[in-house]
Amino acid sequence: MEATVSDERPPADGPATFREVFAEREYRAIFAASVLSWLGDYVARAAVTVMVYRQTESVALSATAFAVSYLPWLVGGPLLTTLAERWRYRSVMVAADLARMVLMALVAIKGLPVPAVLALLFLVTLANPPSQAARSALLPVILTGDRVVLGLSLNASAGQAAQVVGYLVGASIAVVNPTVALLLNATTFGLSALLVRFGVRNRPTAMTAAHRSHLLRETAQGFQMVFGTPIMRAIALLVFASMLFSIVPEGLAAAWADDRHDGMEAGLSQAVIMAANPVGFILGGLLIGRMVAPARRLRLIRPLAVFSPLVLVPAFFDPPPTVVALLAAACGFAVAGLLPTANGLFVRVLPDGYRARAFGVMATGVQVIQGAAVLITGLLAERFPLPKVVGVWSAAGVLLMLLITLRWPSAAAVDAAVRAARQPDGQATRAPVVAPRSAPAQEGPTSGITAATR
Repeated sequence: MEATVSDERPPADGPATFREVFAEREYRAIFAASVLSWLGDYVARAAVTVMVYRQTESVALSATAFAVSYLPWLVGGPLLTTLAERWRYRSVMVAADLARMVLMALVAIKGLPVPAVLALLFLVTLANPPSQAARSALLPVILTGDRVVLGLSLNASAGQAAQVVGYLVGASIAVVNPTVALLLNATTFGLSALLVRFGVRNRPTAMTAAHRSHLLRETAQGFQMVFGTPIMRAIALLVFASMLFSIVPEGLAAAWADDRHDGMEAGLSQAVIMAANPVGFILGGLLIGRMVAPARRLRLIRPLAVFSPLVLVPAFFDPPPTVVALLAAACGFAVAGLLPTANGLFVRVLPDGYRARAFGVMATGVQVIQGAAVLITGLLAERFPLPKVVGVWSAAGVLLMLLITLRWPSAAAVDAAVRAARQPDGQATRAPVVAPRSAPAQEGPTSGITAATR
């Protein structure tokens, strides 16, 4: 799932248009490169889960193959995103794409042992944190004013659509030949590298040597900002909790589809389950984002937070794959109404100079929690019936969301935090940070929390 951070404040220069955003040549290159990479990733992810499950007939190993793509965020996500600021953004993105192209071609080698496949997948996704950080930091340099907000929104919608198409294509190809799906992913990384290399300017690094401090200290400041500030801590917990259960049907889709066909071909059942959540997310984002006023969206945070895991609880009764897909879509719909509002609020209460590192912390948390949720539920499904595991896991999510929403900050506390973040000396009581010299002068969003994925 692609979760973006955006600022909901109306821009001074009026709303941007799609034509204005796509008129920027560099944005077109980054947008096309991102879509290609996302498509390839989701095709490969569906293929790998099928390939590993076929070789081992193990739900746990199949879930591990899905979850391993999140592991790099756990072992070095914030550090790698901080490191990305020390190099030219274009160079970071191109190098990451080329490395992933070569590694995915190796994964496609037939007869490779499962441990080797998992190790190569880990190396592939090790390039994700710096690449995503570089892309998020580059967008506000290319786009200005409300064009940044619209650009991030377009990326989020395209990411979800790529997820739907990628899972459908990947699961369908994997049933016939998983190697083809993996080579397709390697090709998309190569094309992405070409688009970025020849479509994006090679700007100087955002952080010069004179502005650098100790890398670990810079990374730690990002954690201190997110978890040491009550409002941001509440938002982070809400976002992380929503990721804890919404990913589970998607991550266990291969085993679920293999267990119950109900007249539907196994590959199609898997594709439908895996694509359901992003389809619901797209619909929720369009309907709630466009038809509900900002003030009402804030009031909807609590009920949507509880509803999102609640709708998955009926999985306990072992419904057919089509019903599982409908439940997952309803969950995605609720999460889509929840995340943009929470993330927009996150940007508003975040002082300038911390946004790149805060992005690293939030993106890492989203990735790690999704991977852990799939891995843990997969291990539980080895010992207990899969529907029971998902149902009980979701019921626990309802209790967790109730606790979080009961401690949700009041409107007065939120307003006070927003005013404090906008003060000229808003960083005076925190560790000093040198803002990247390439950051735009106007006030507004300068980064995006992306989970390309997932």
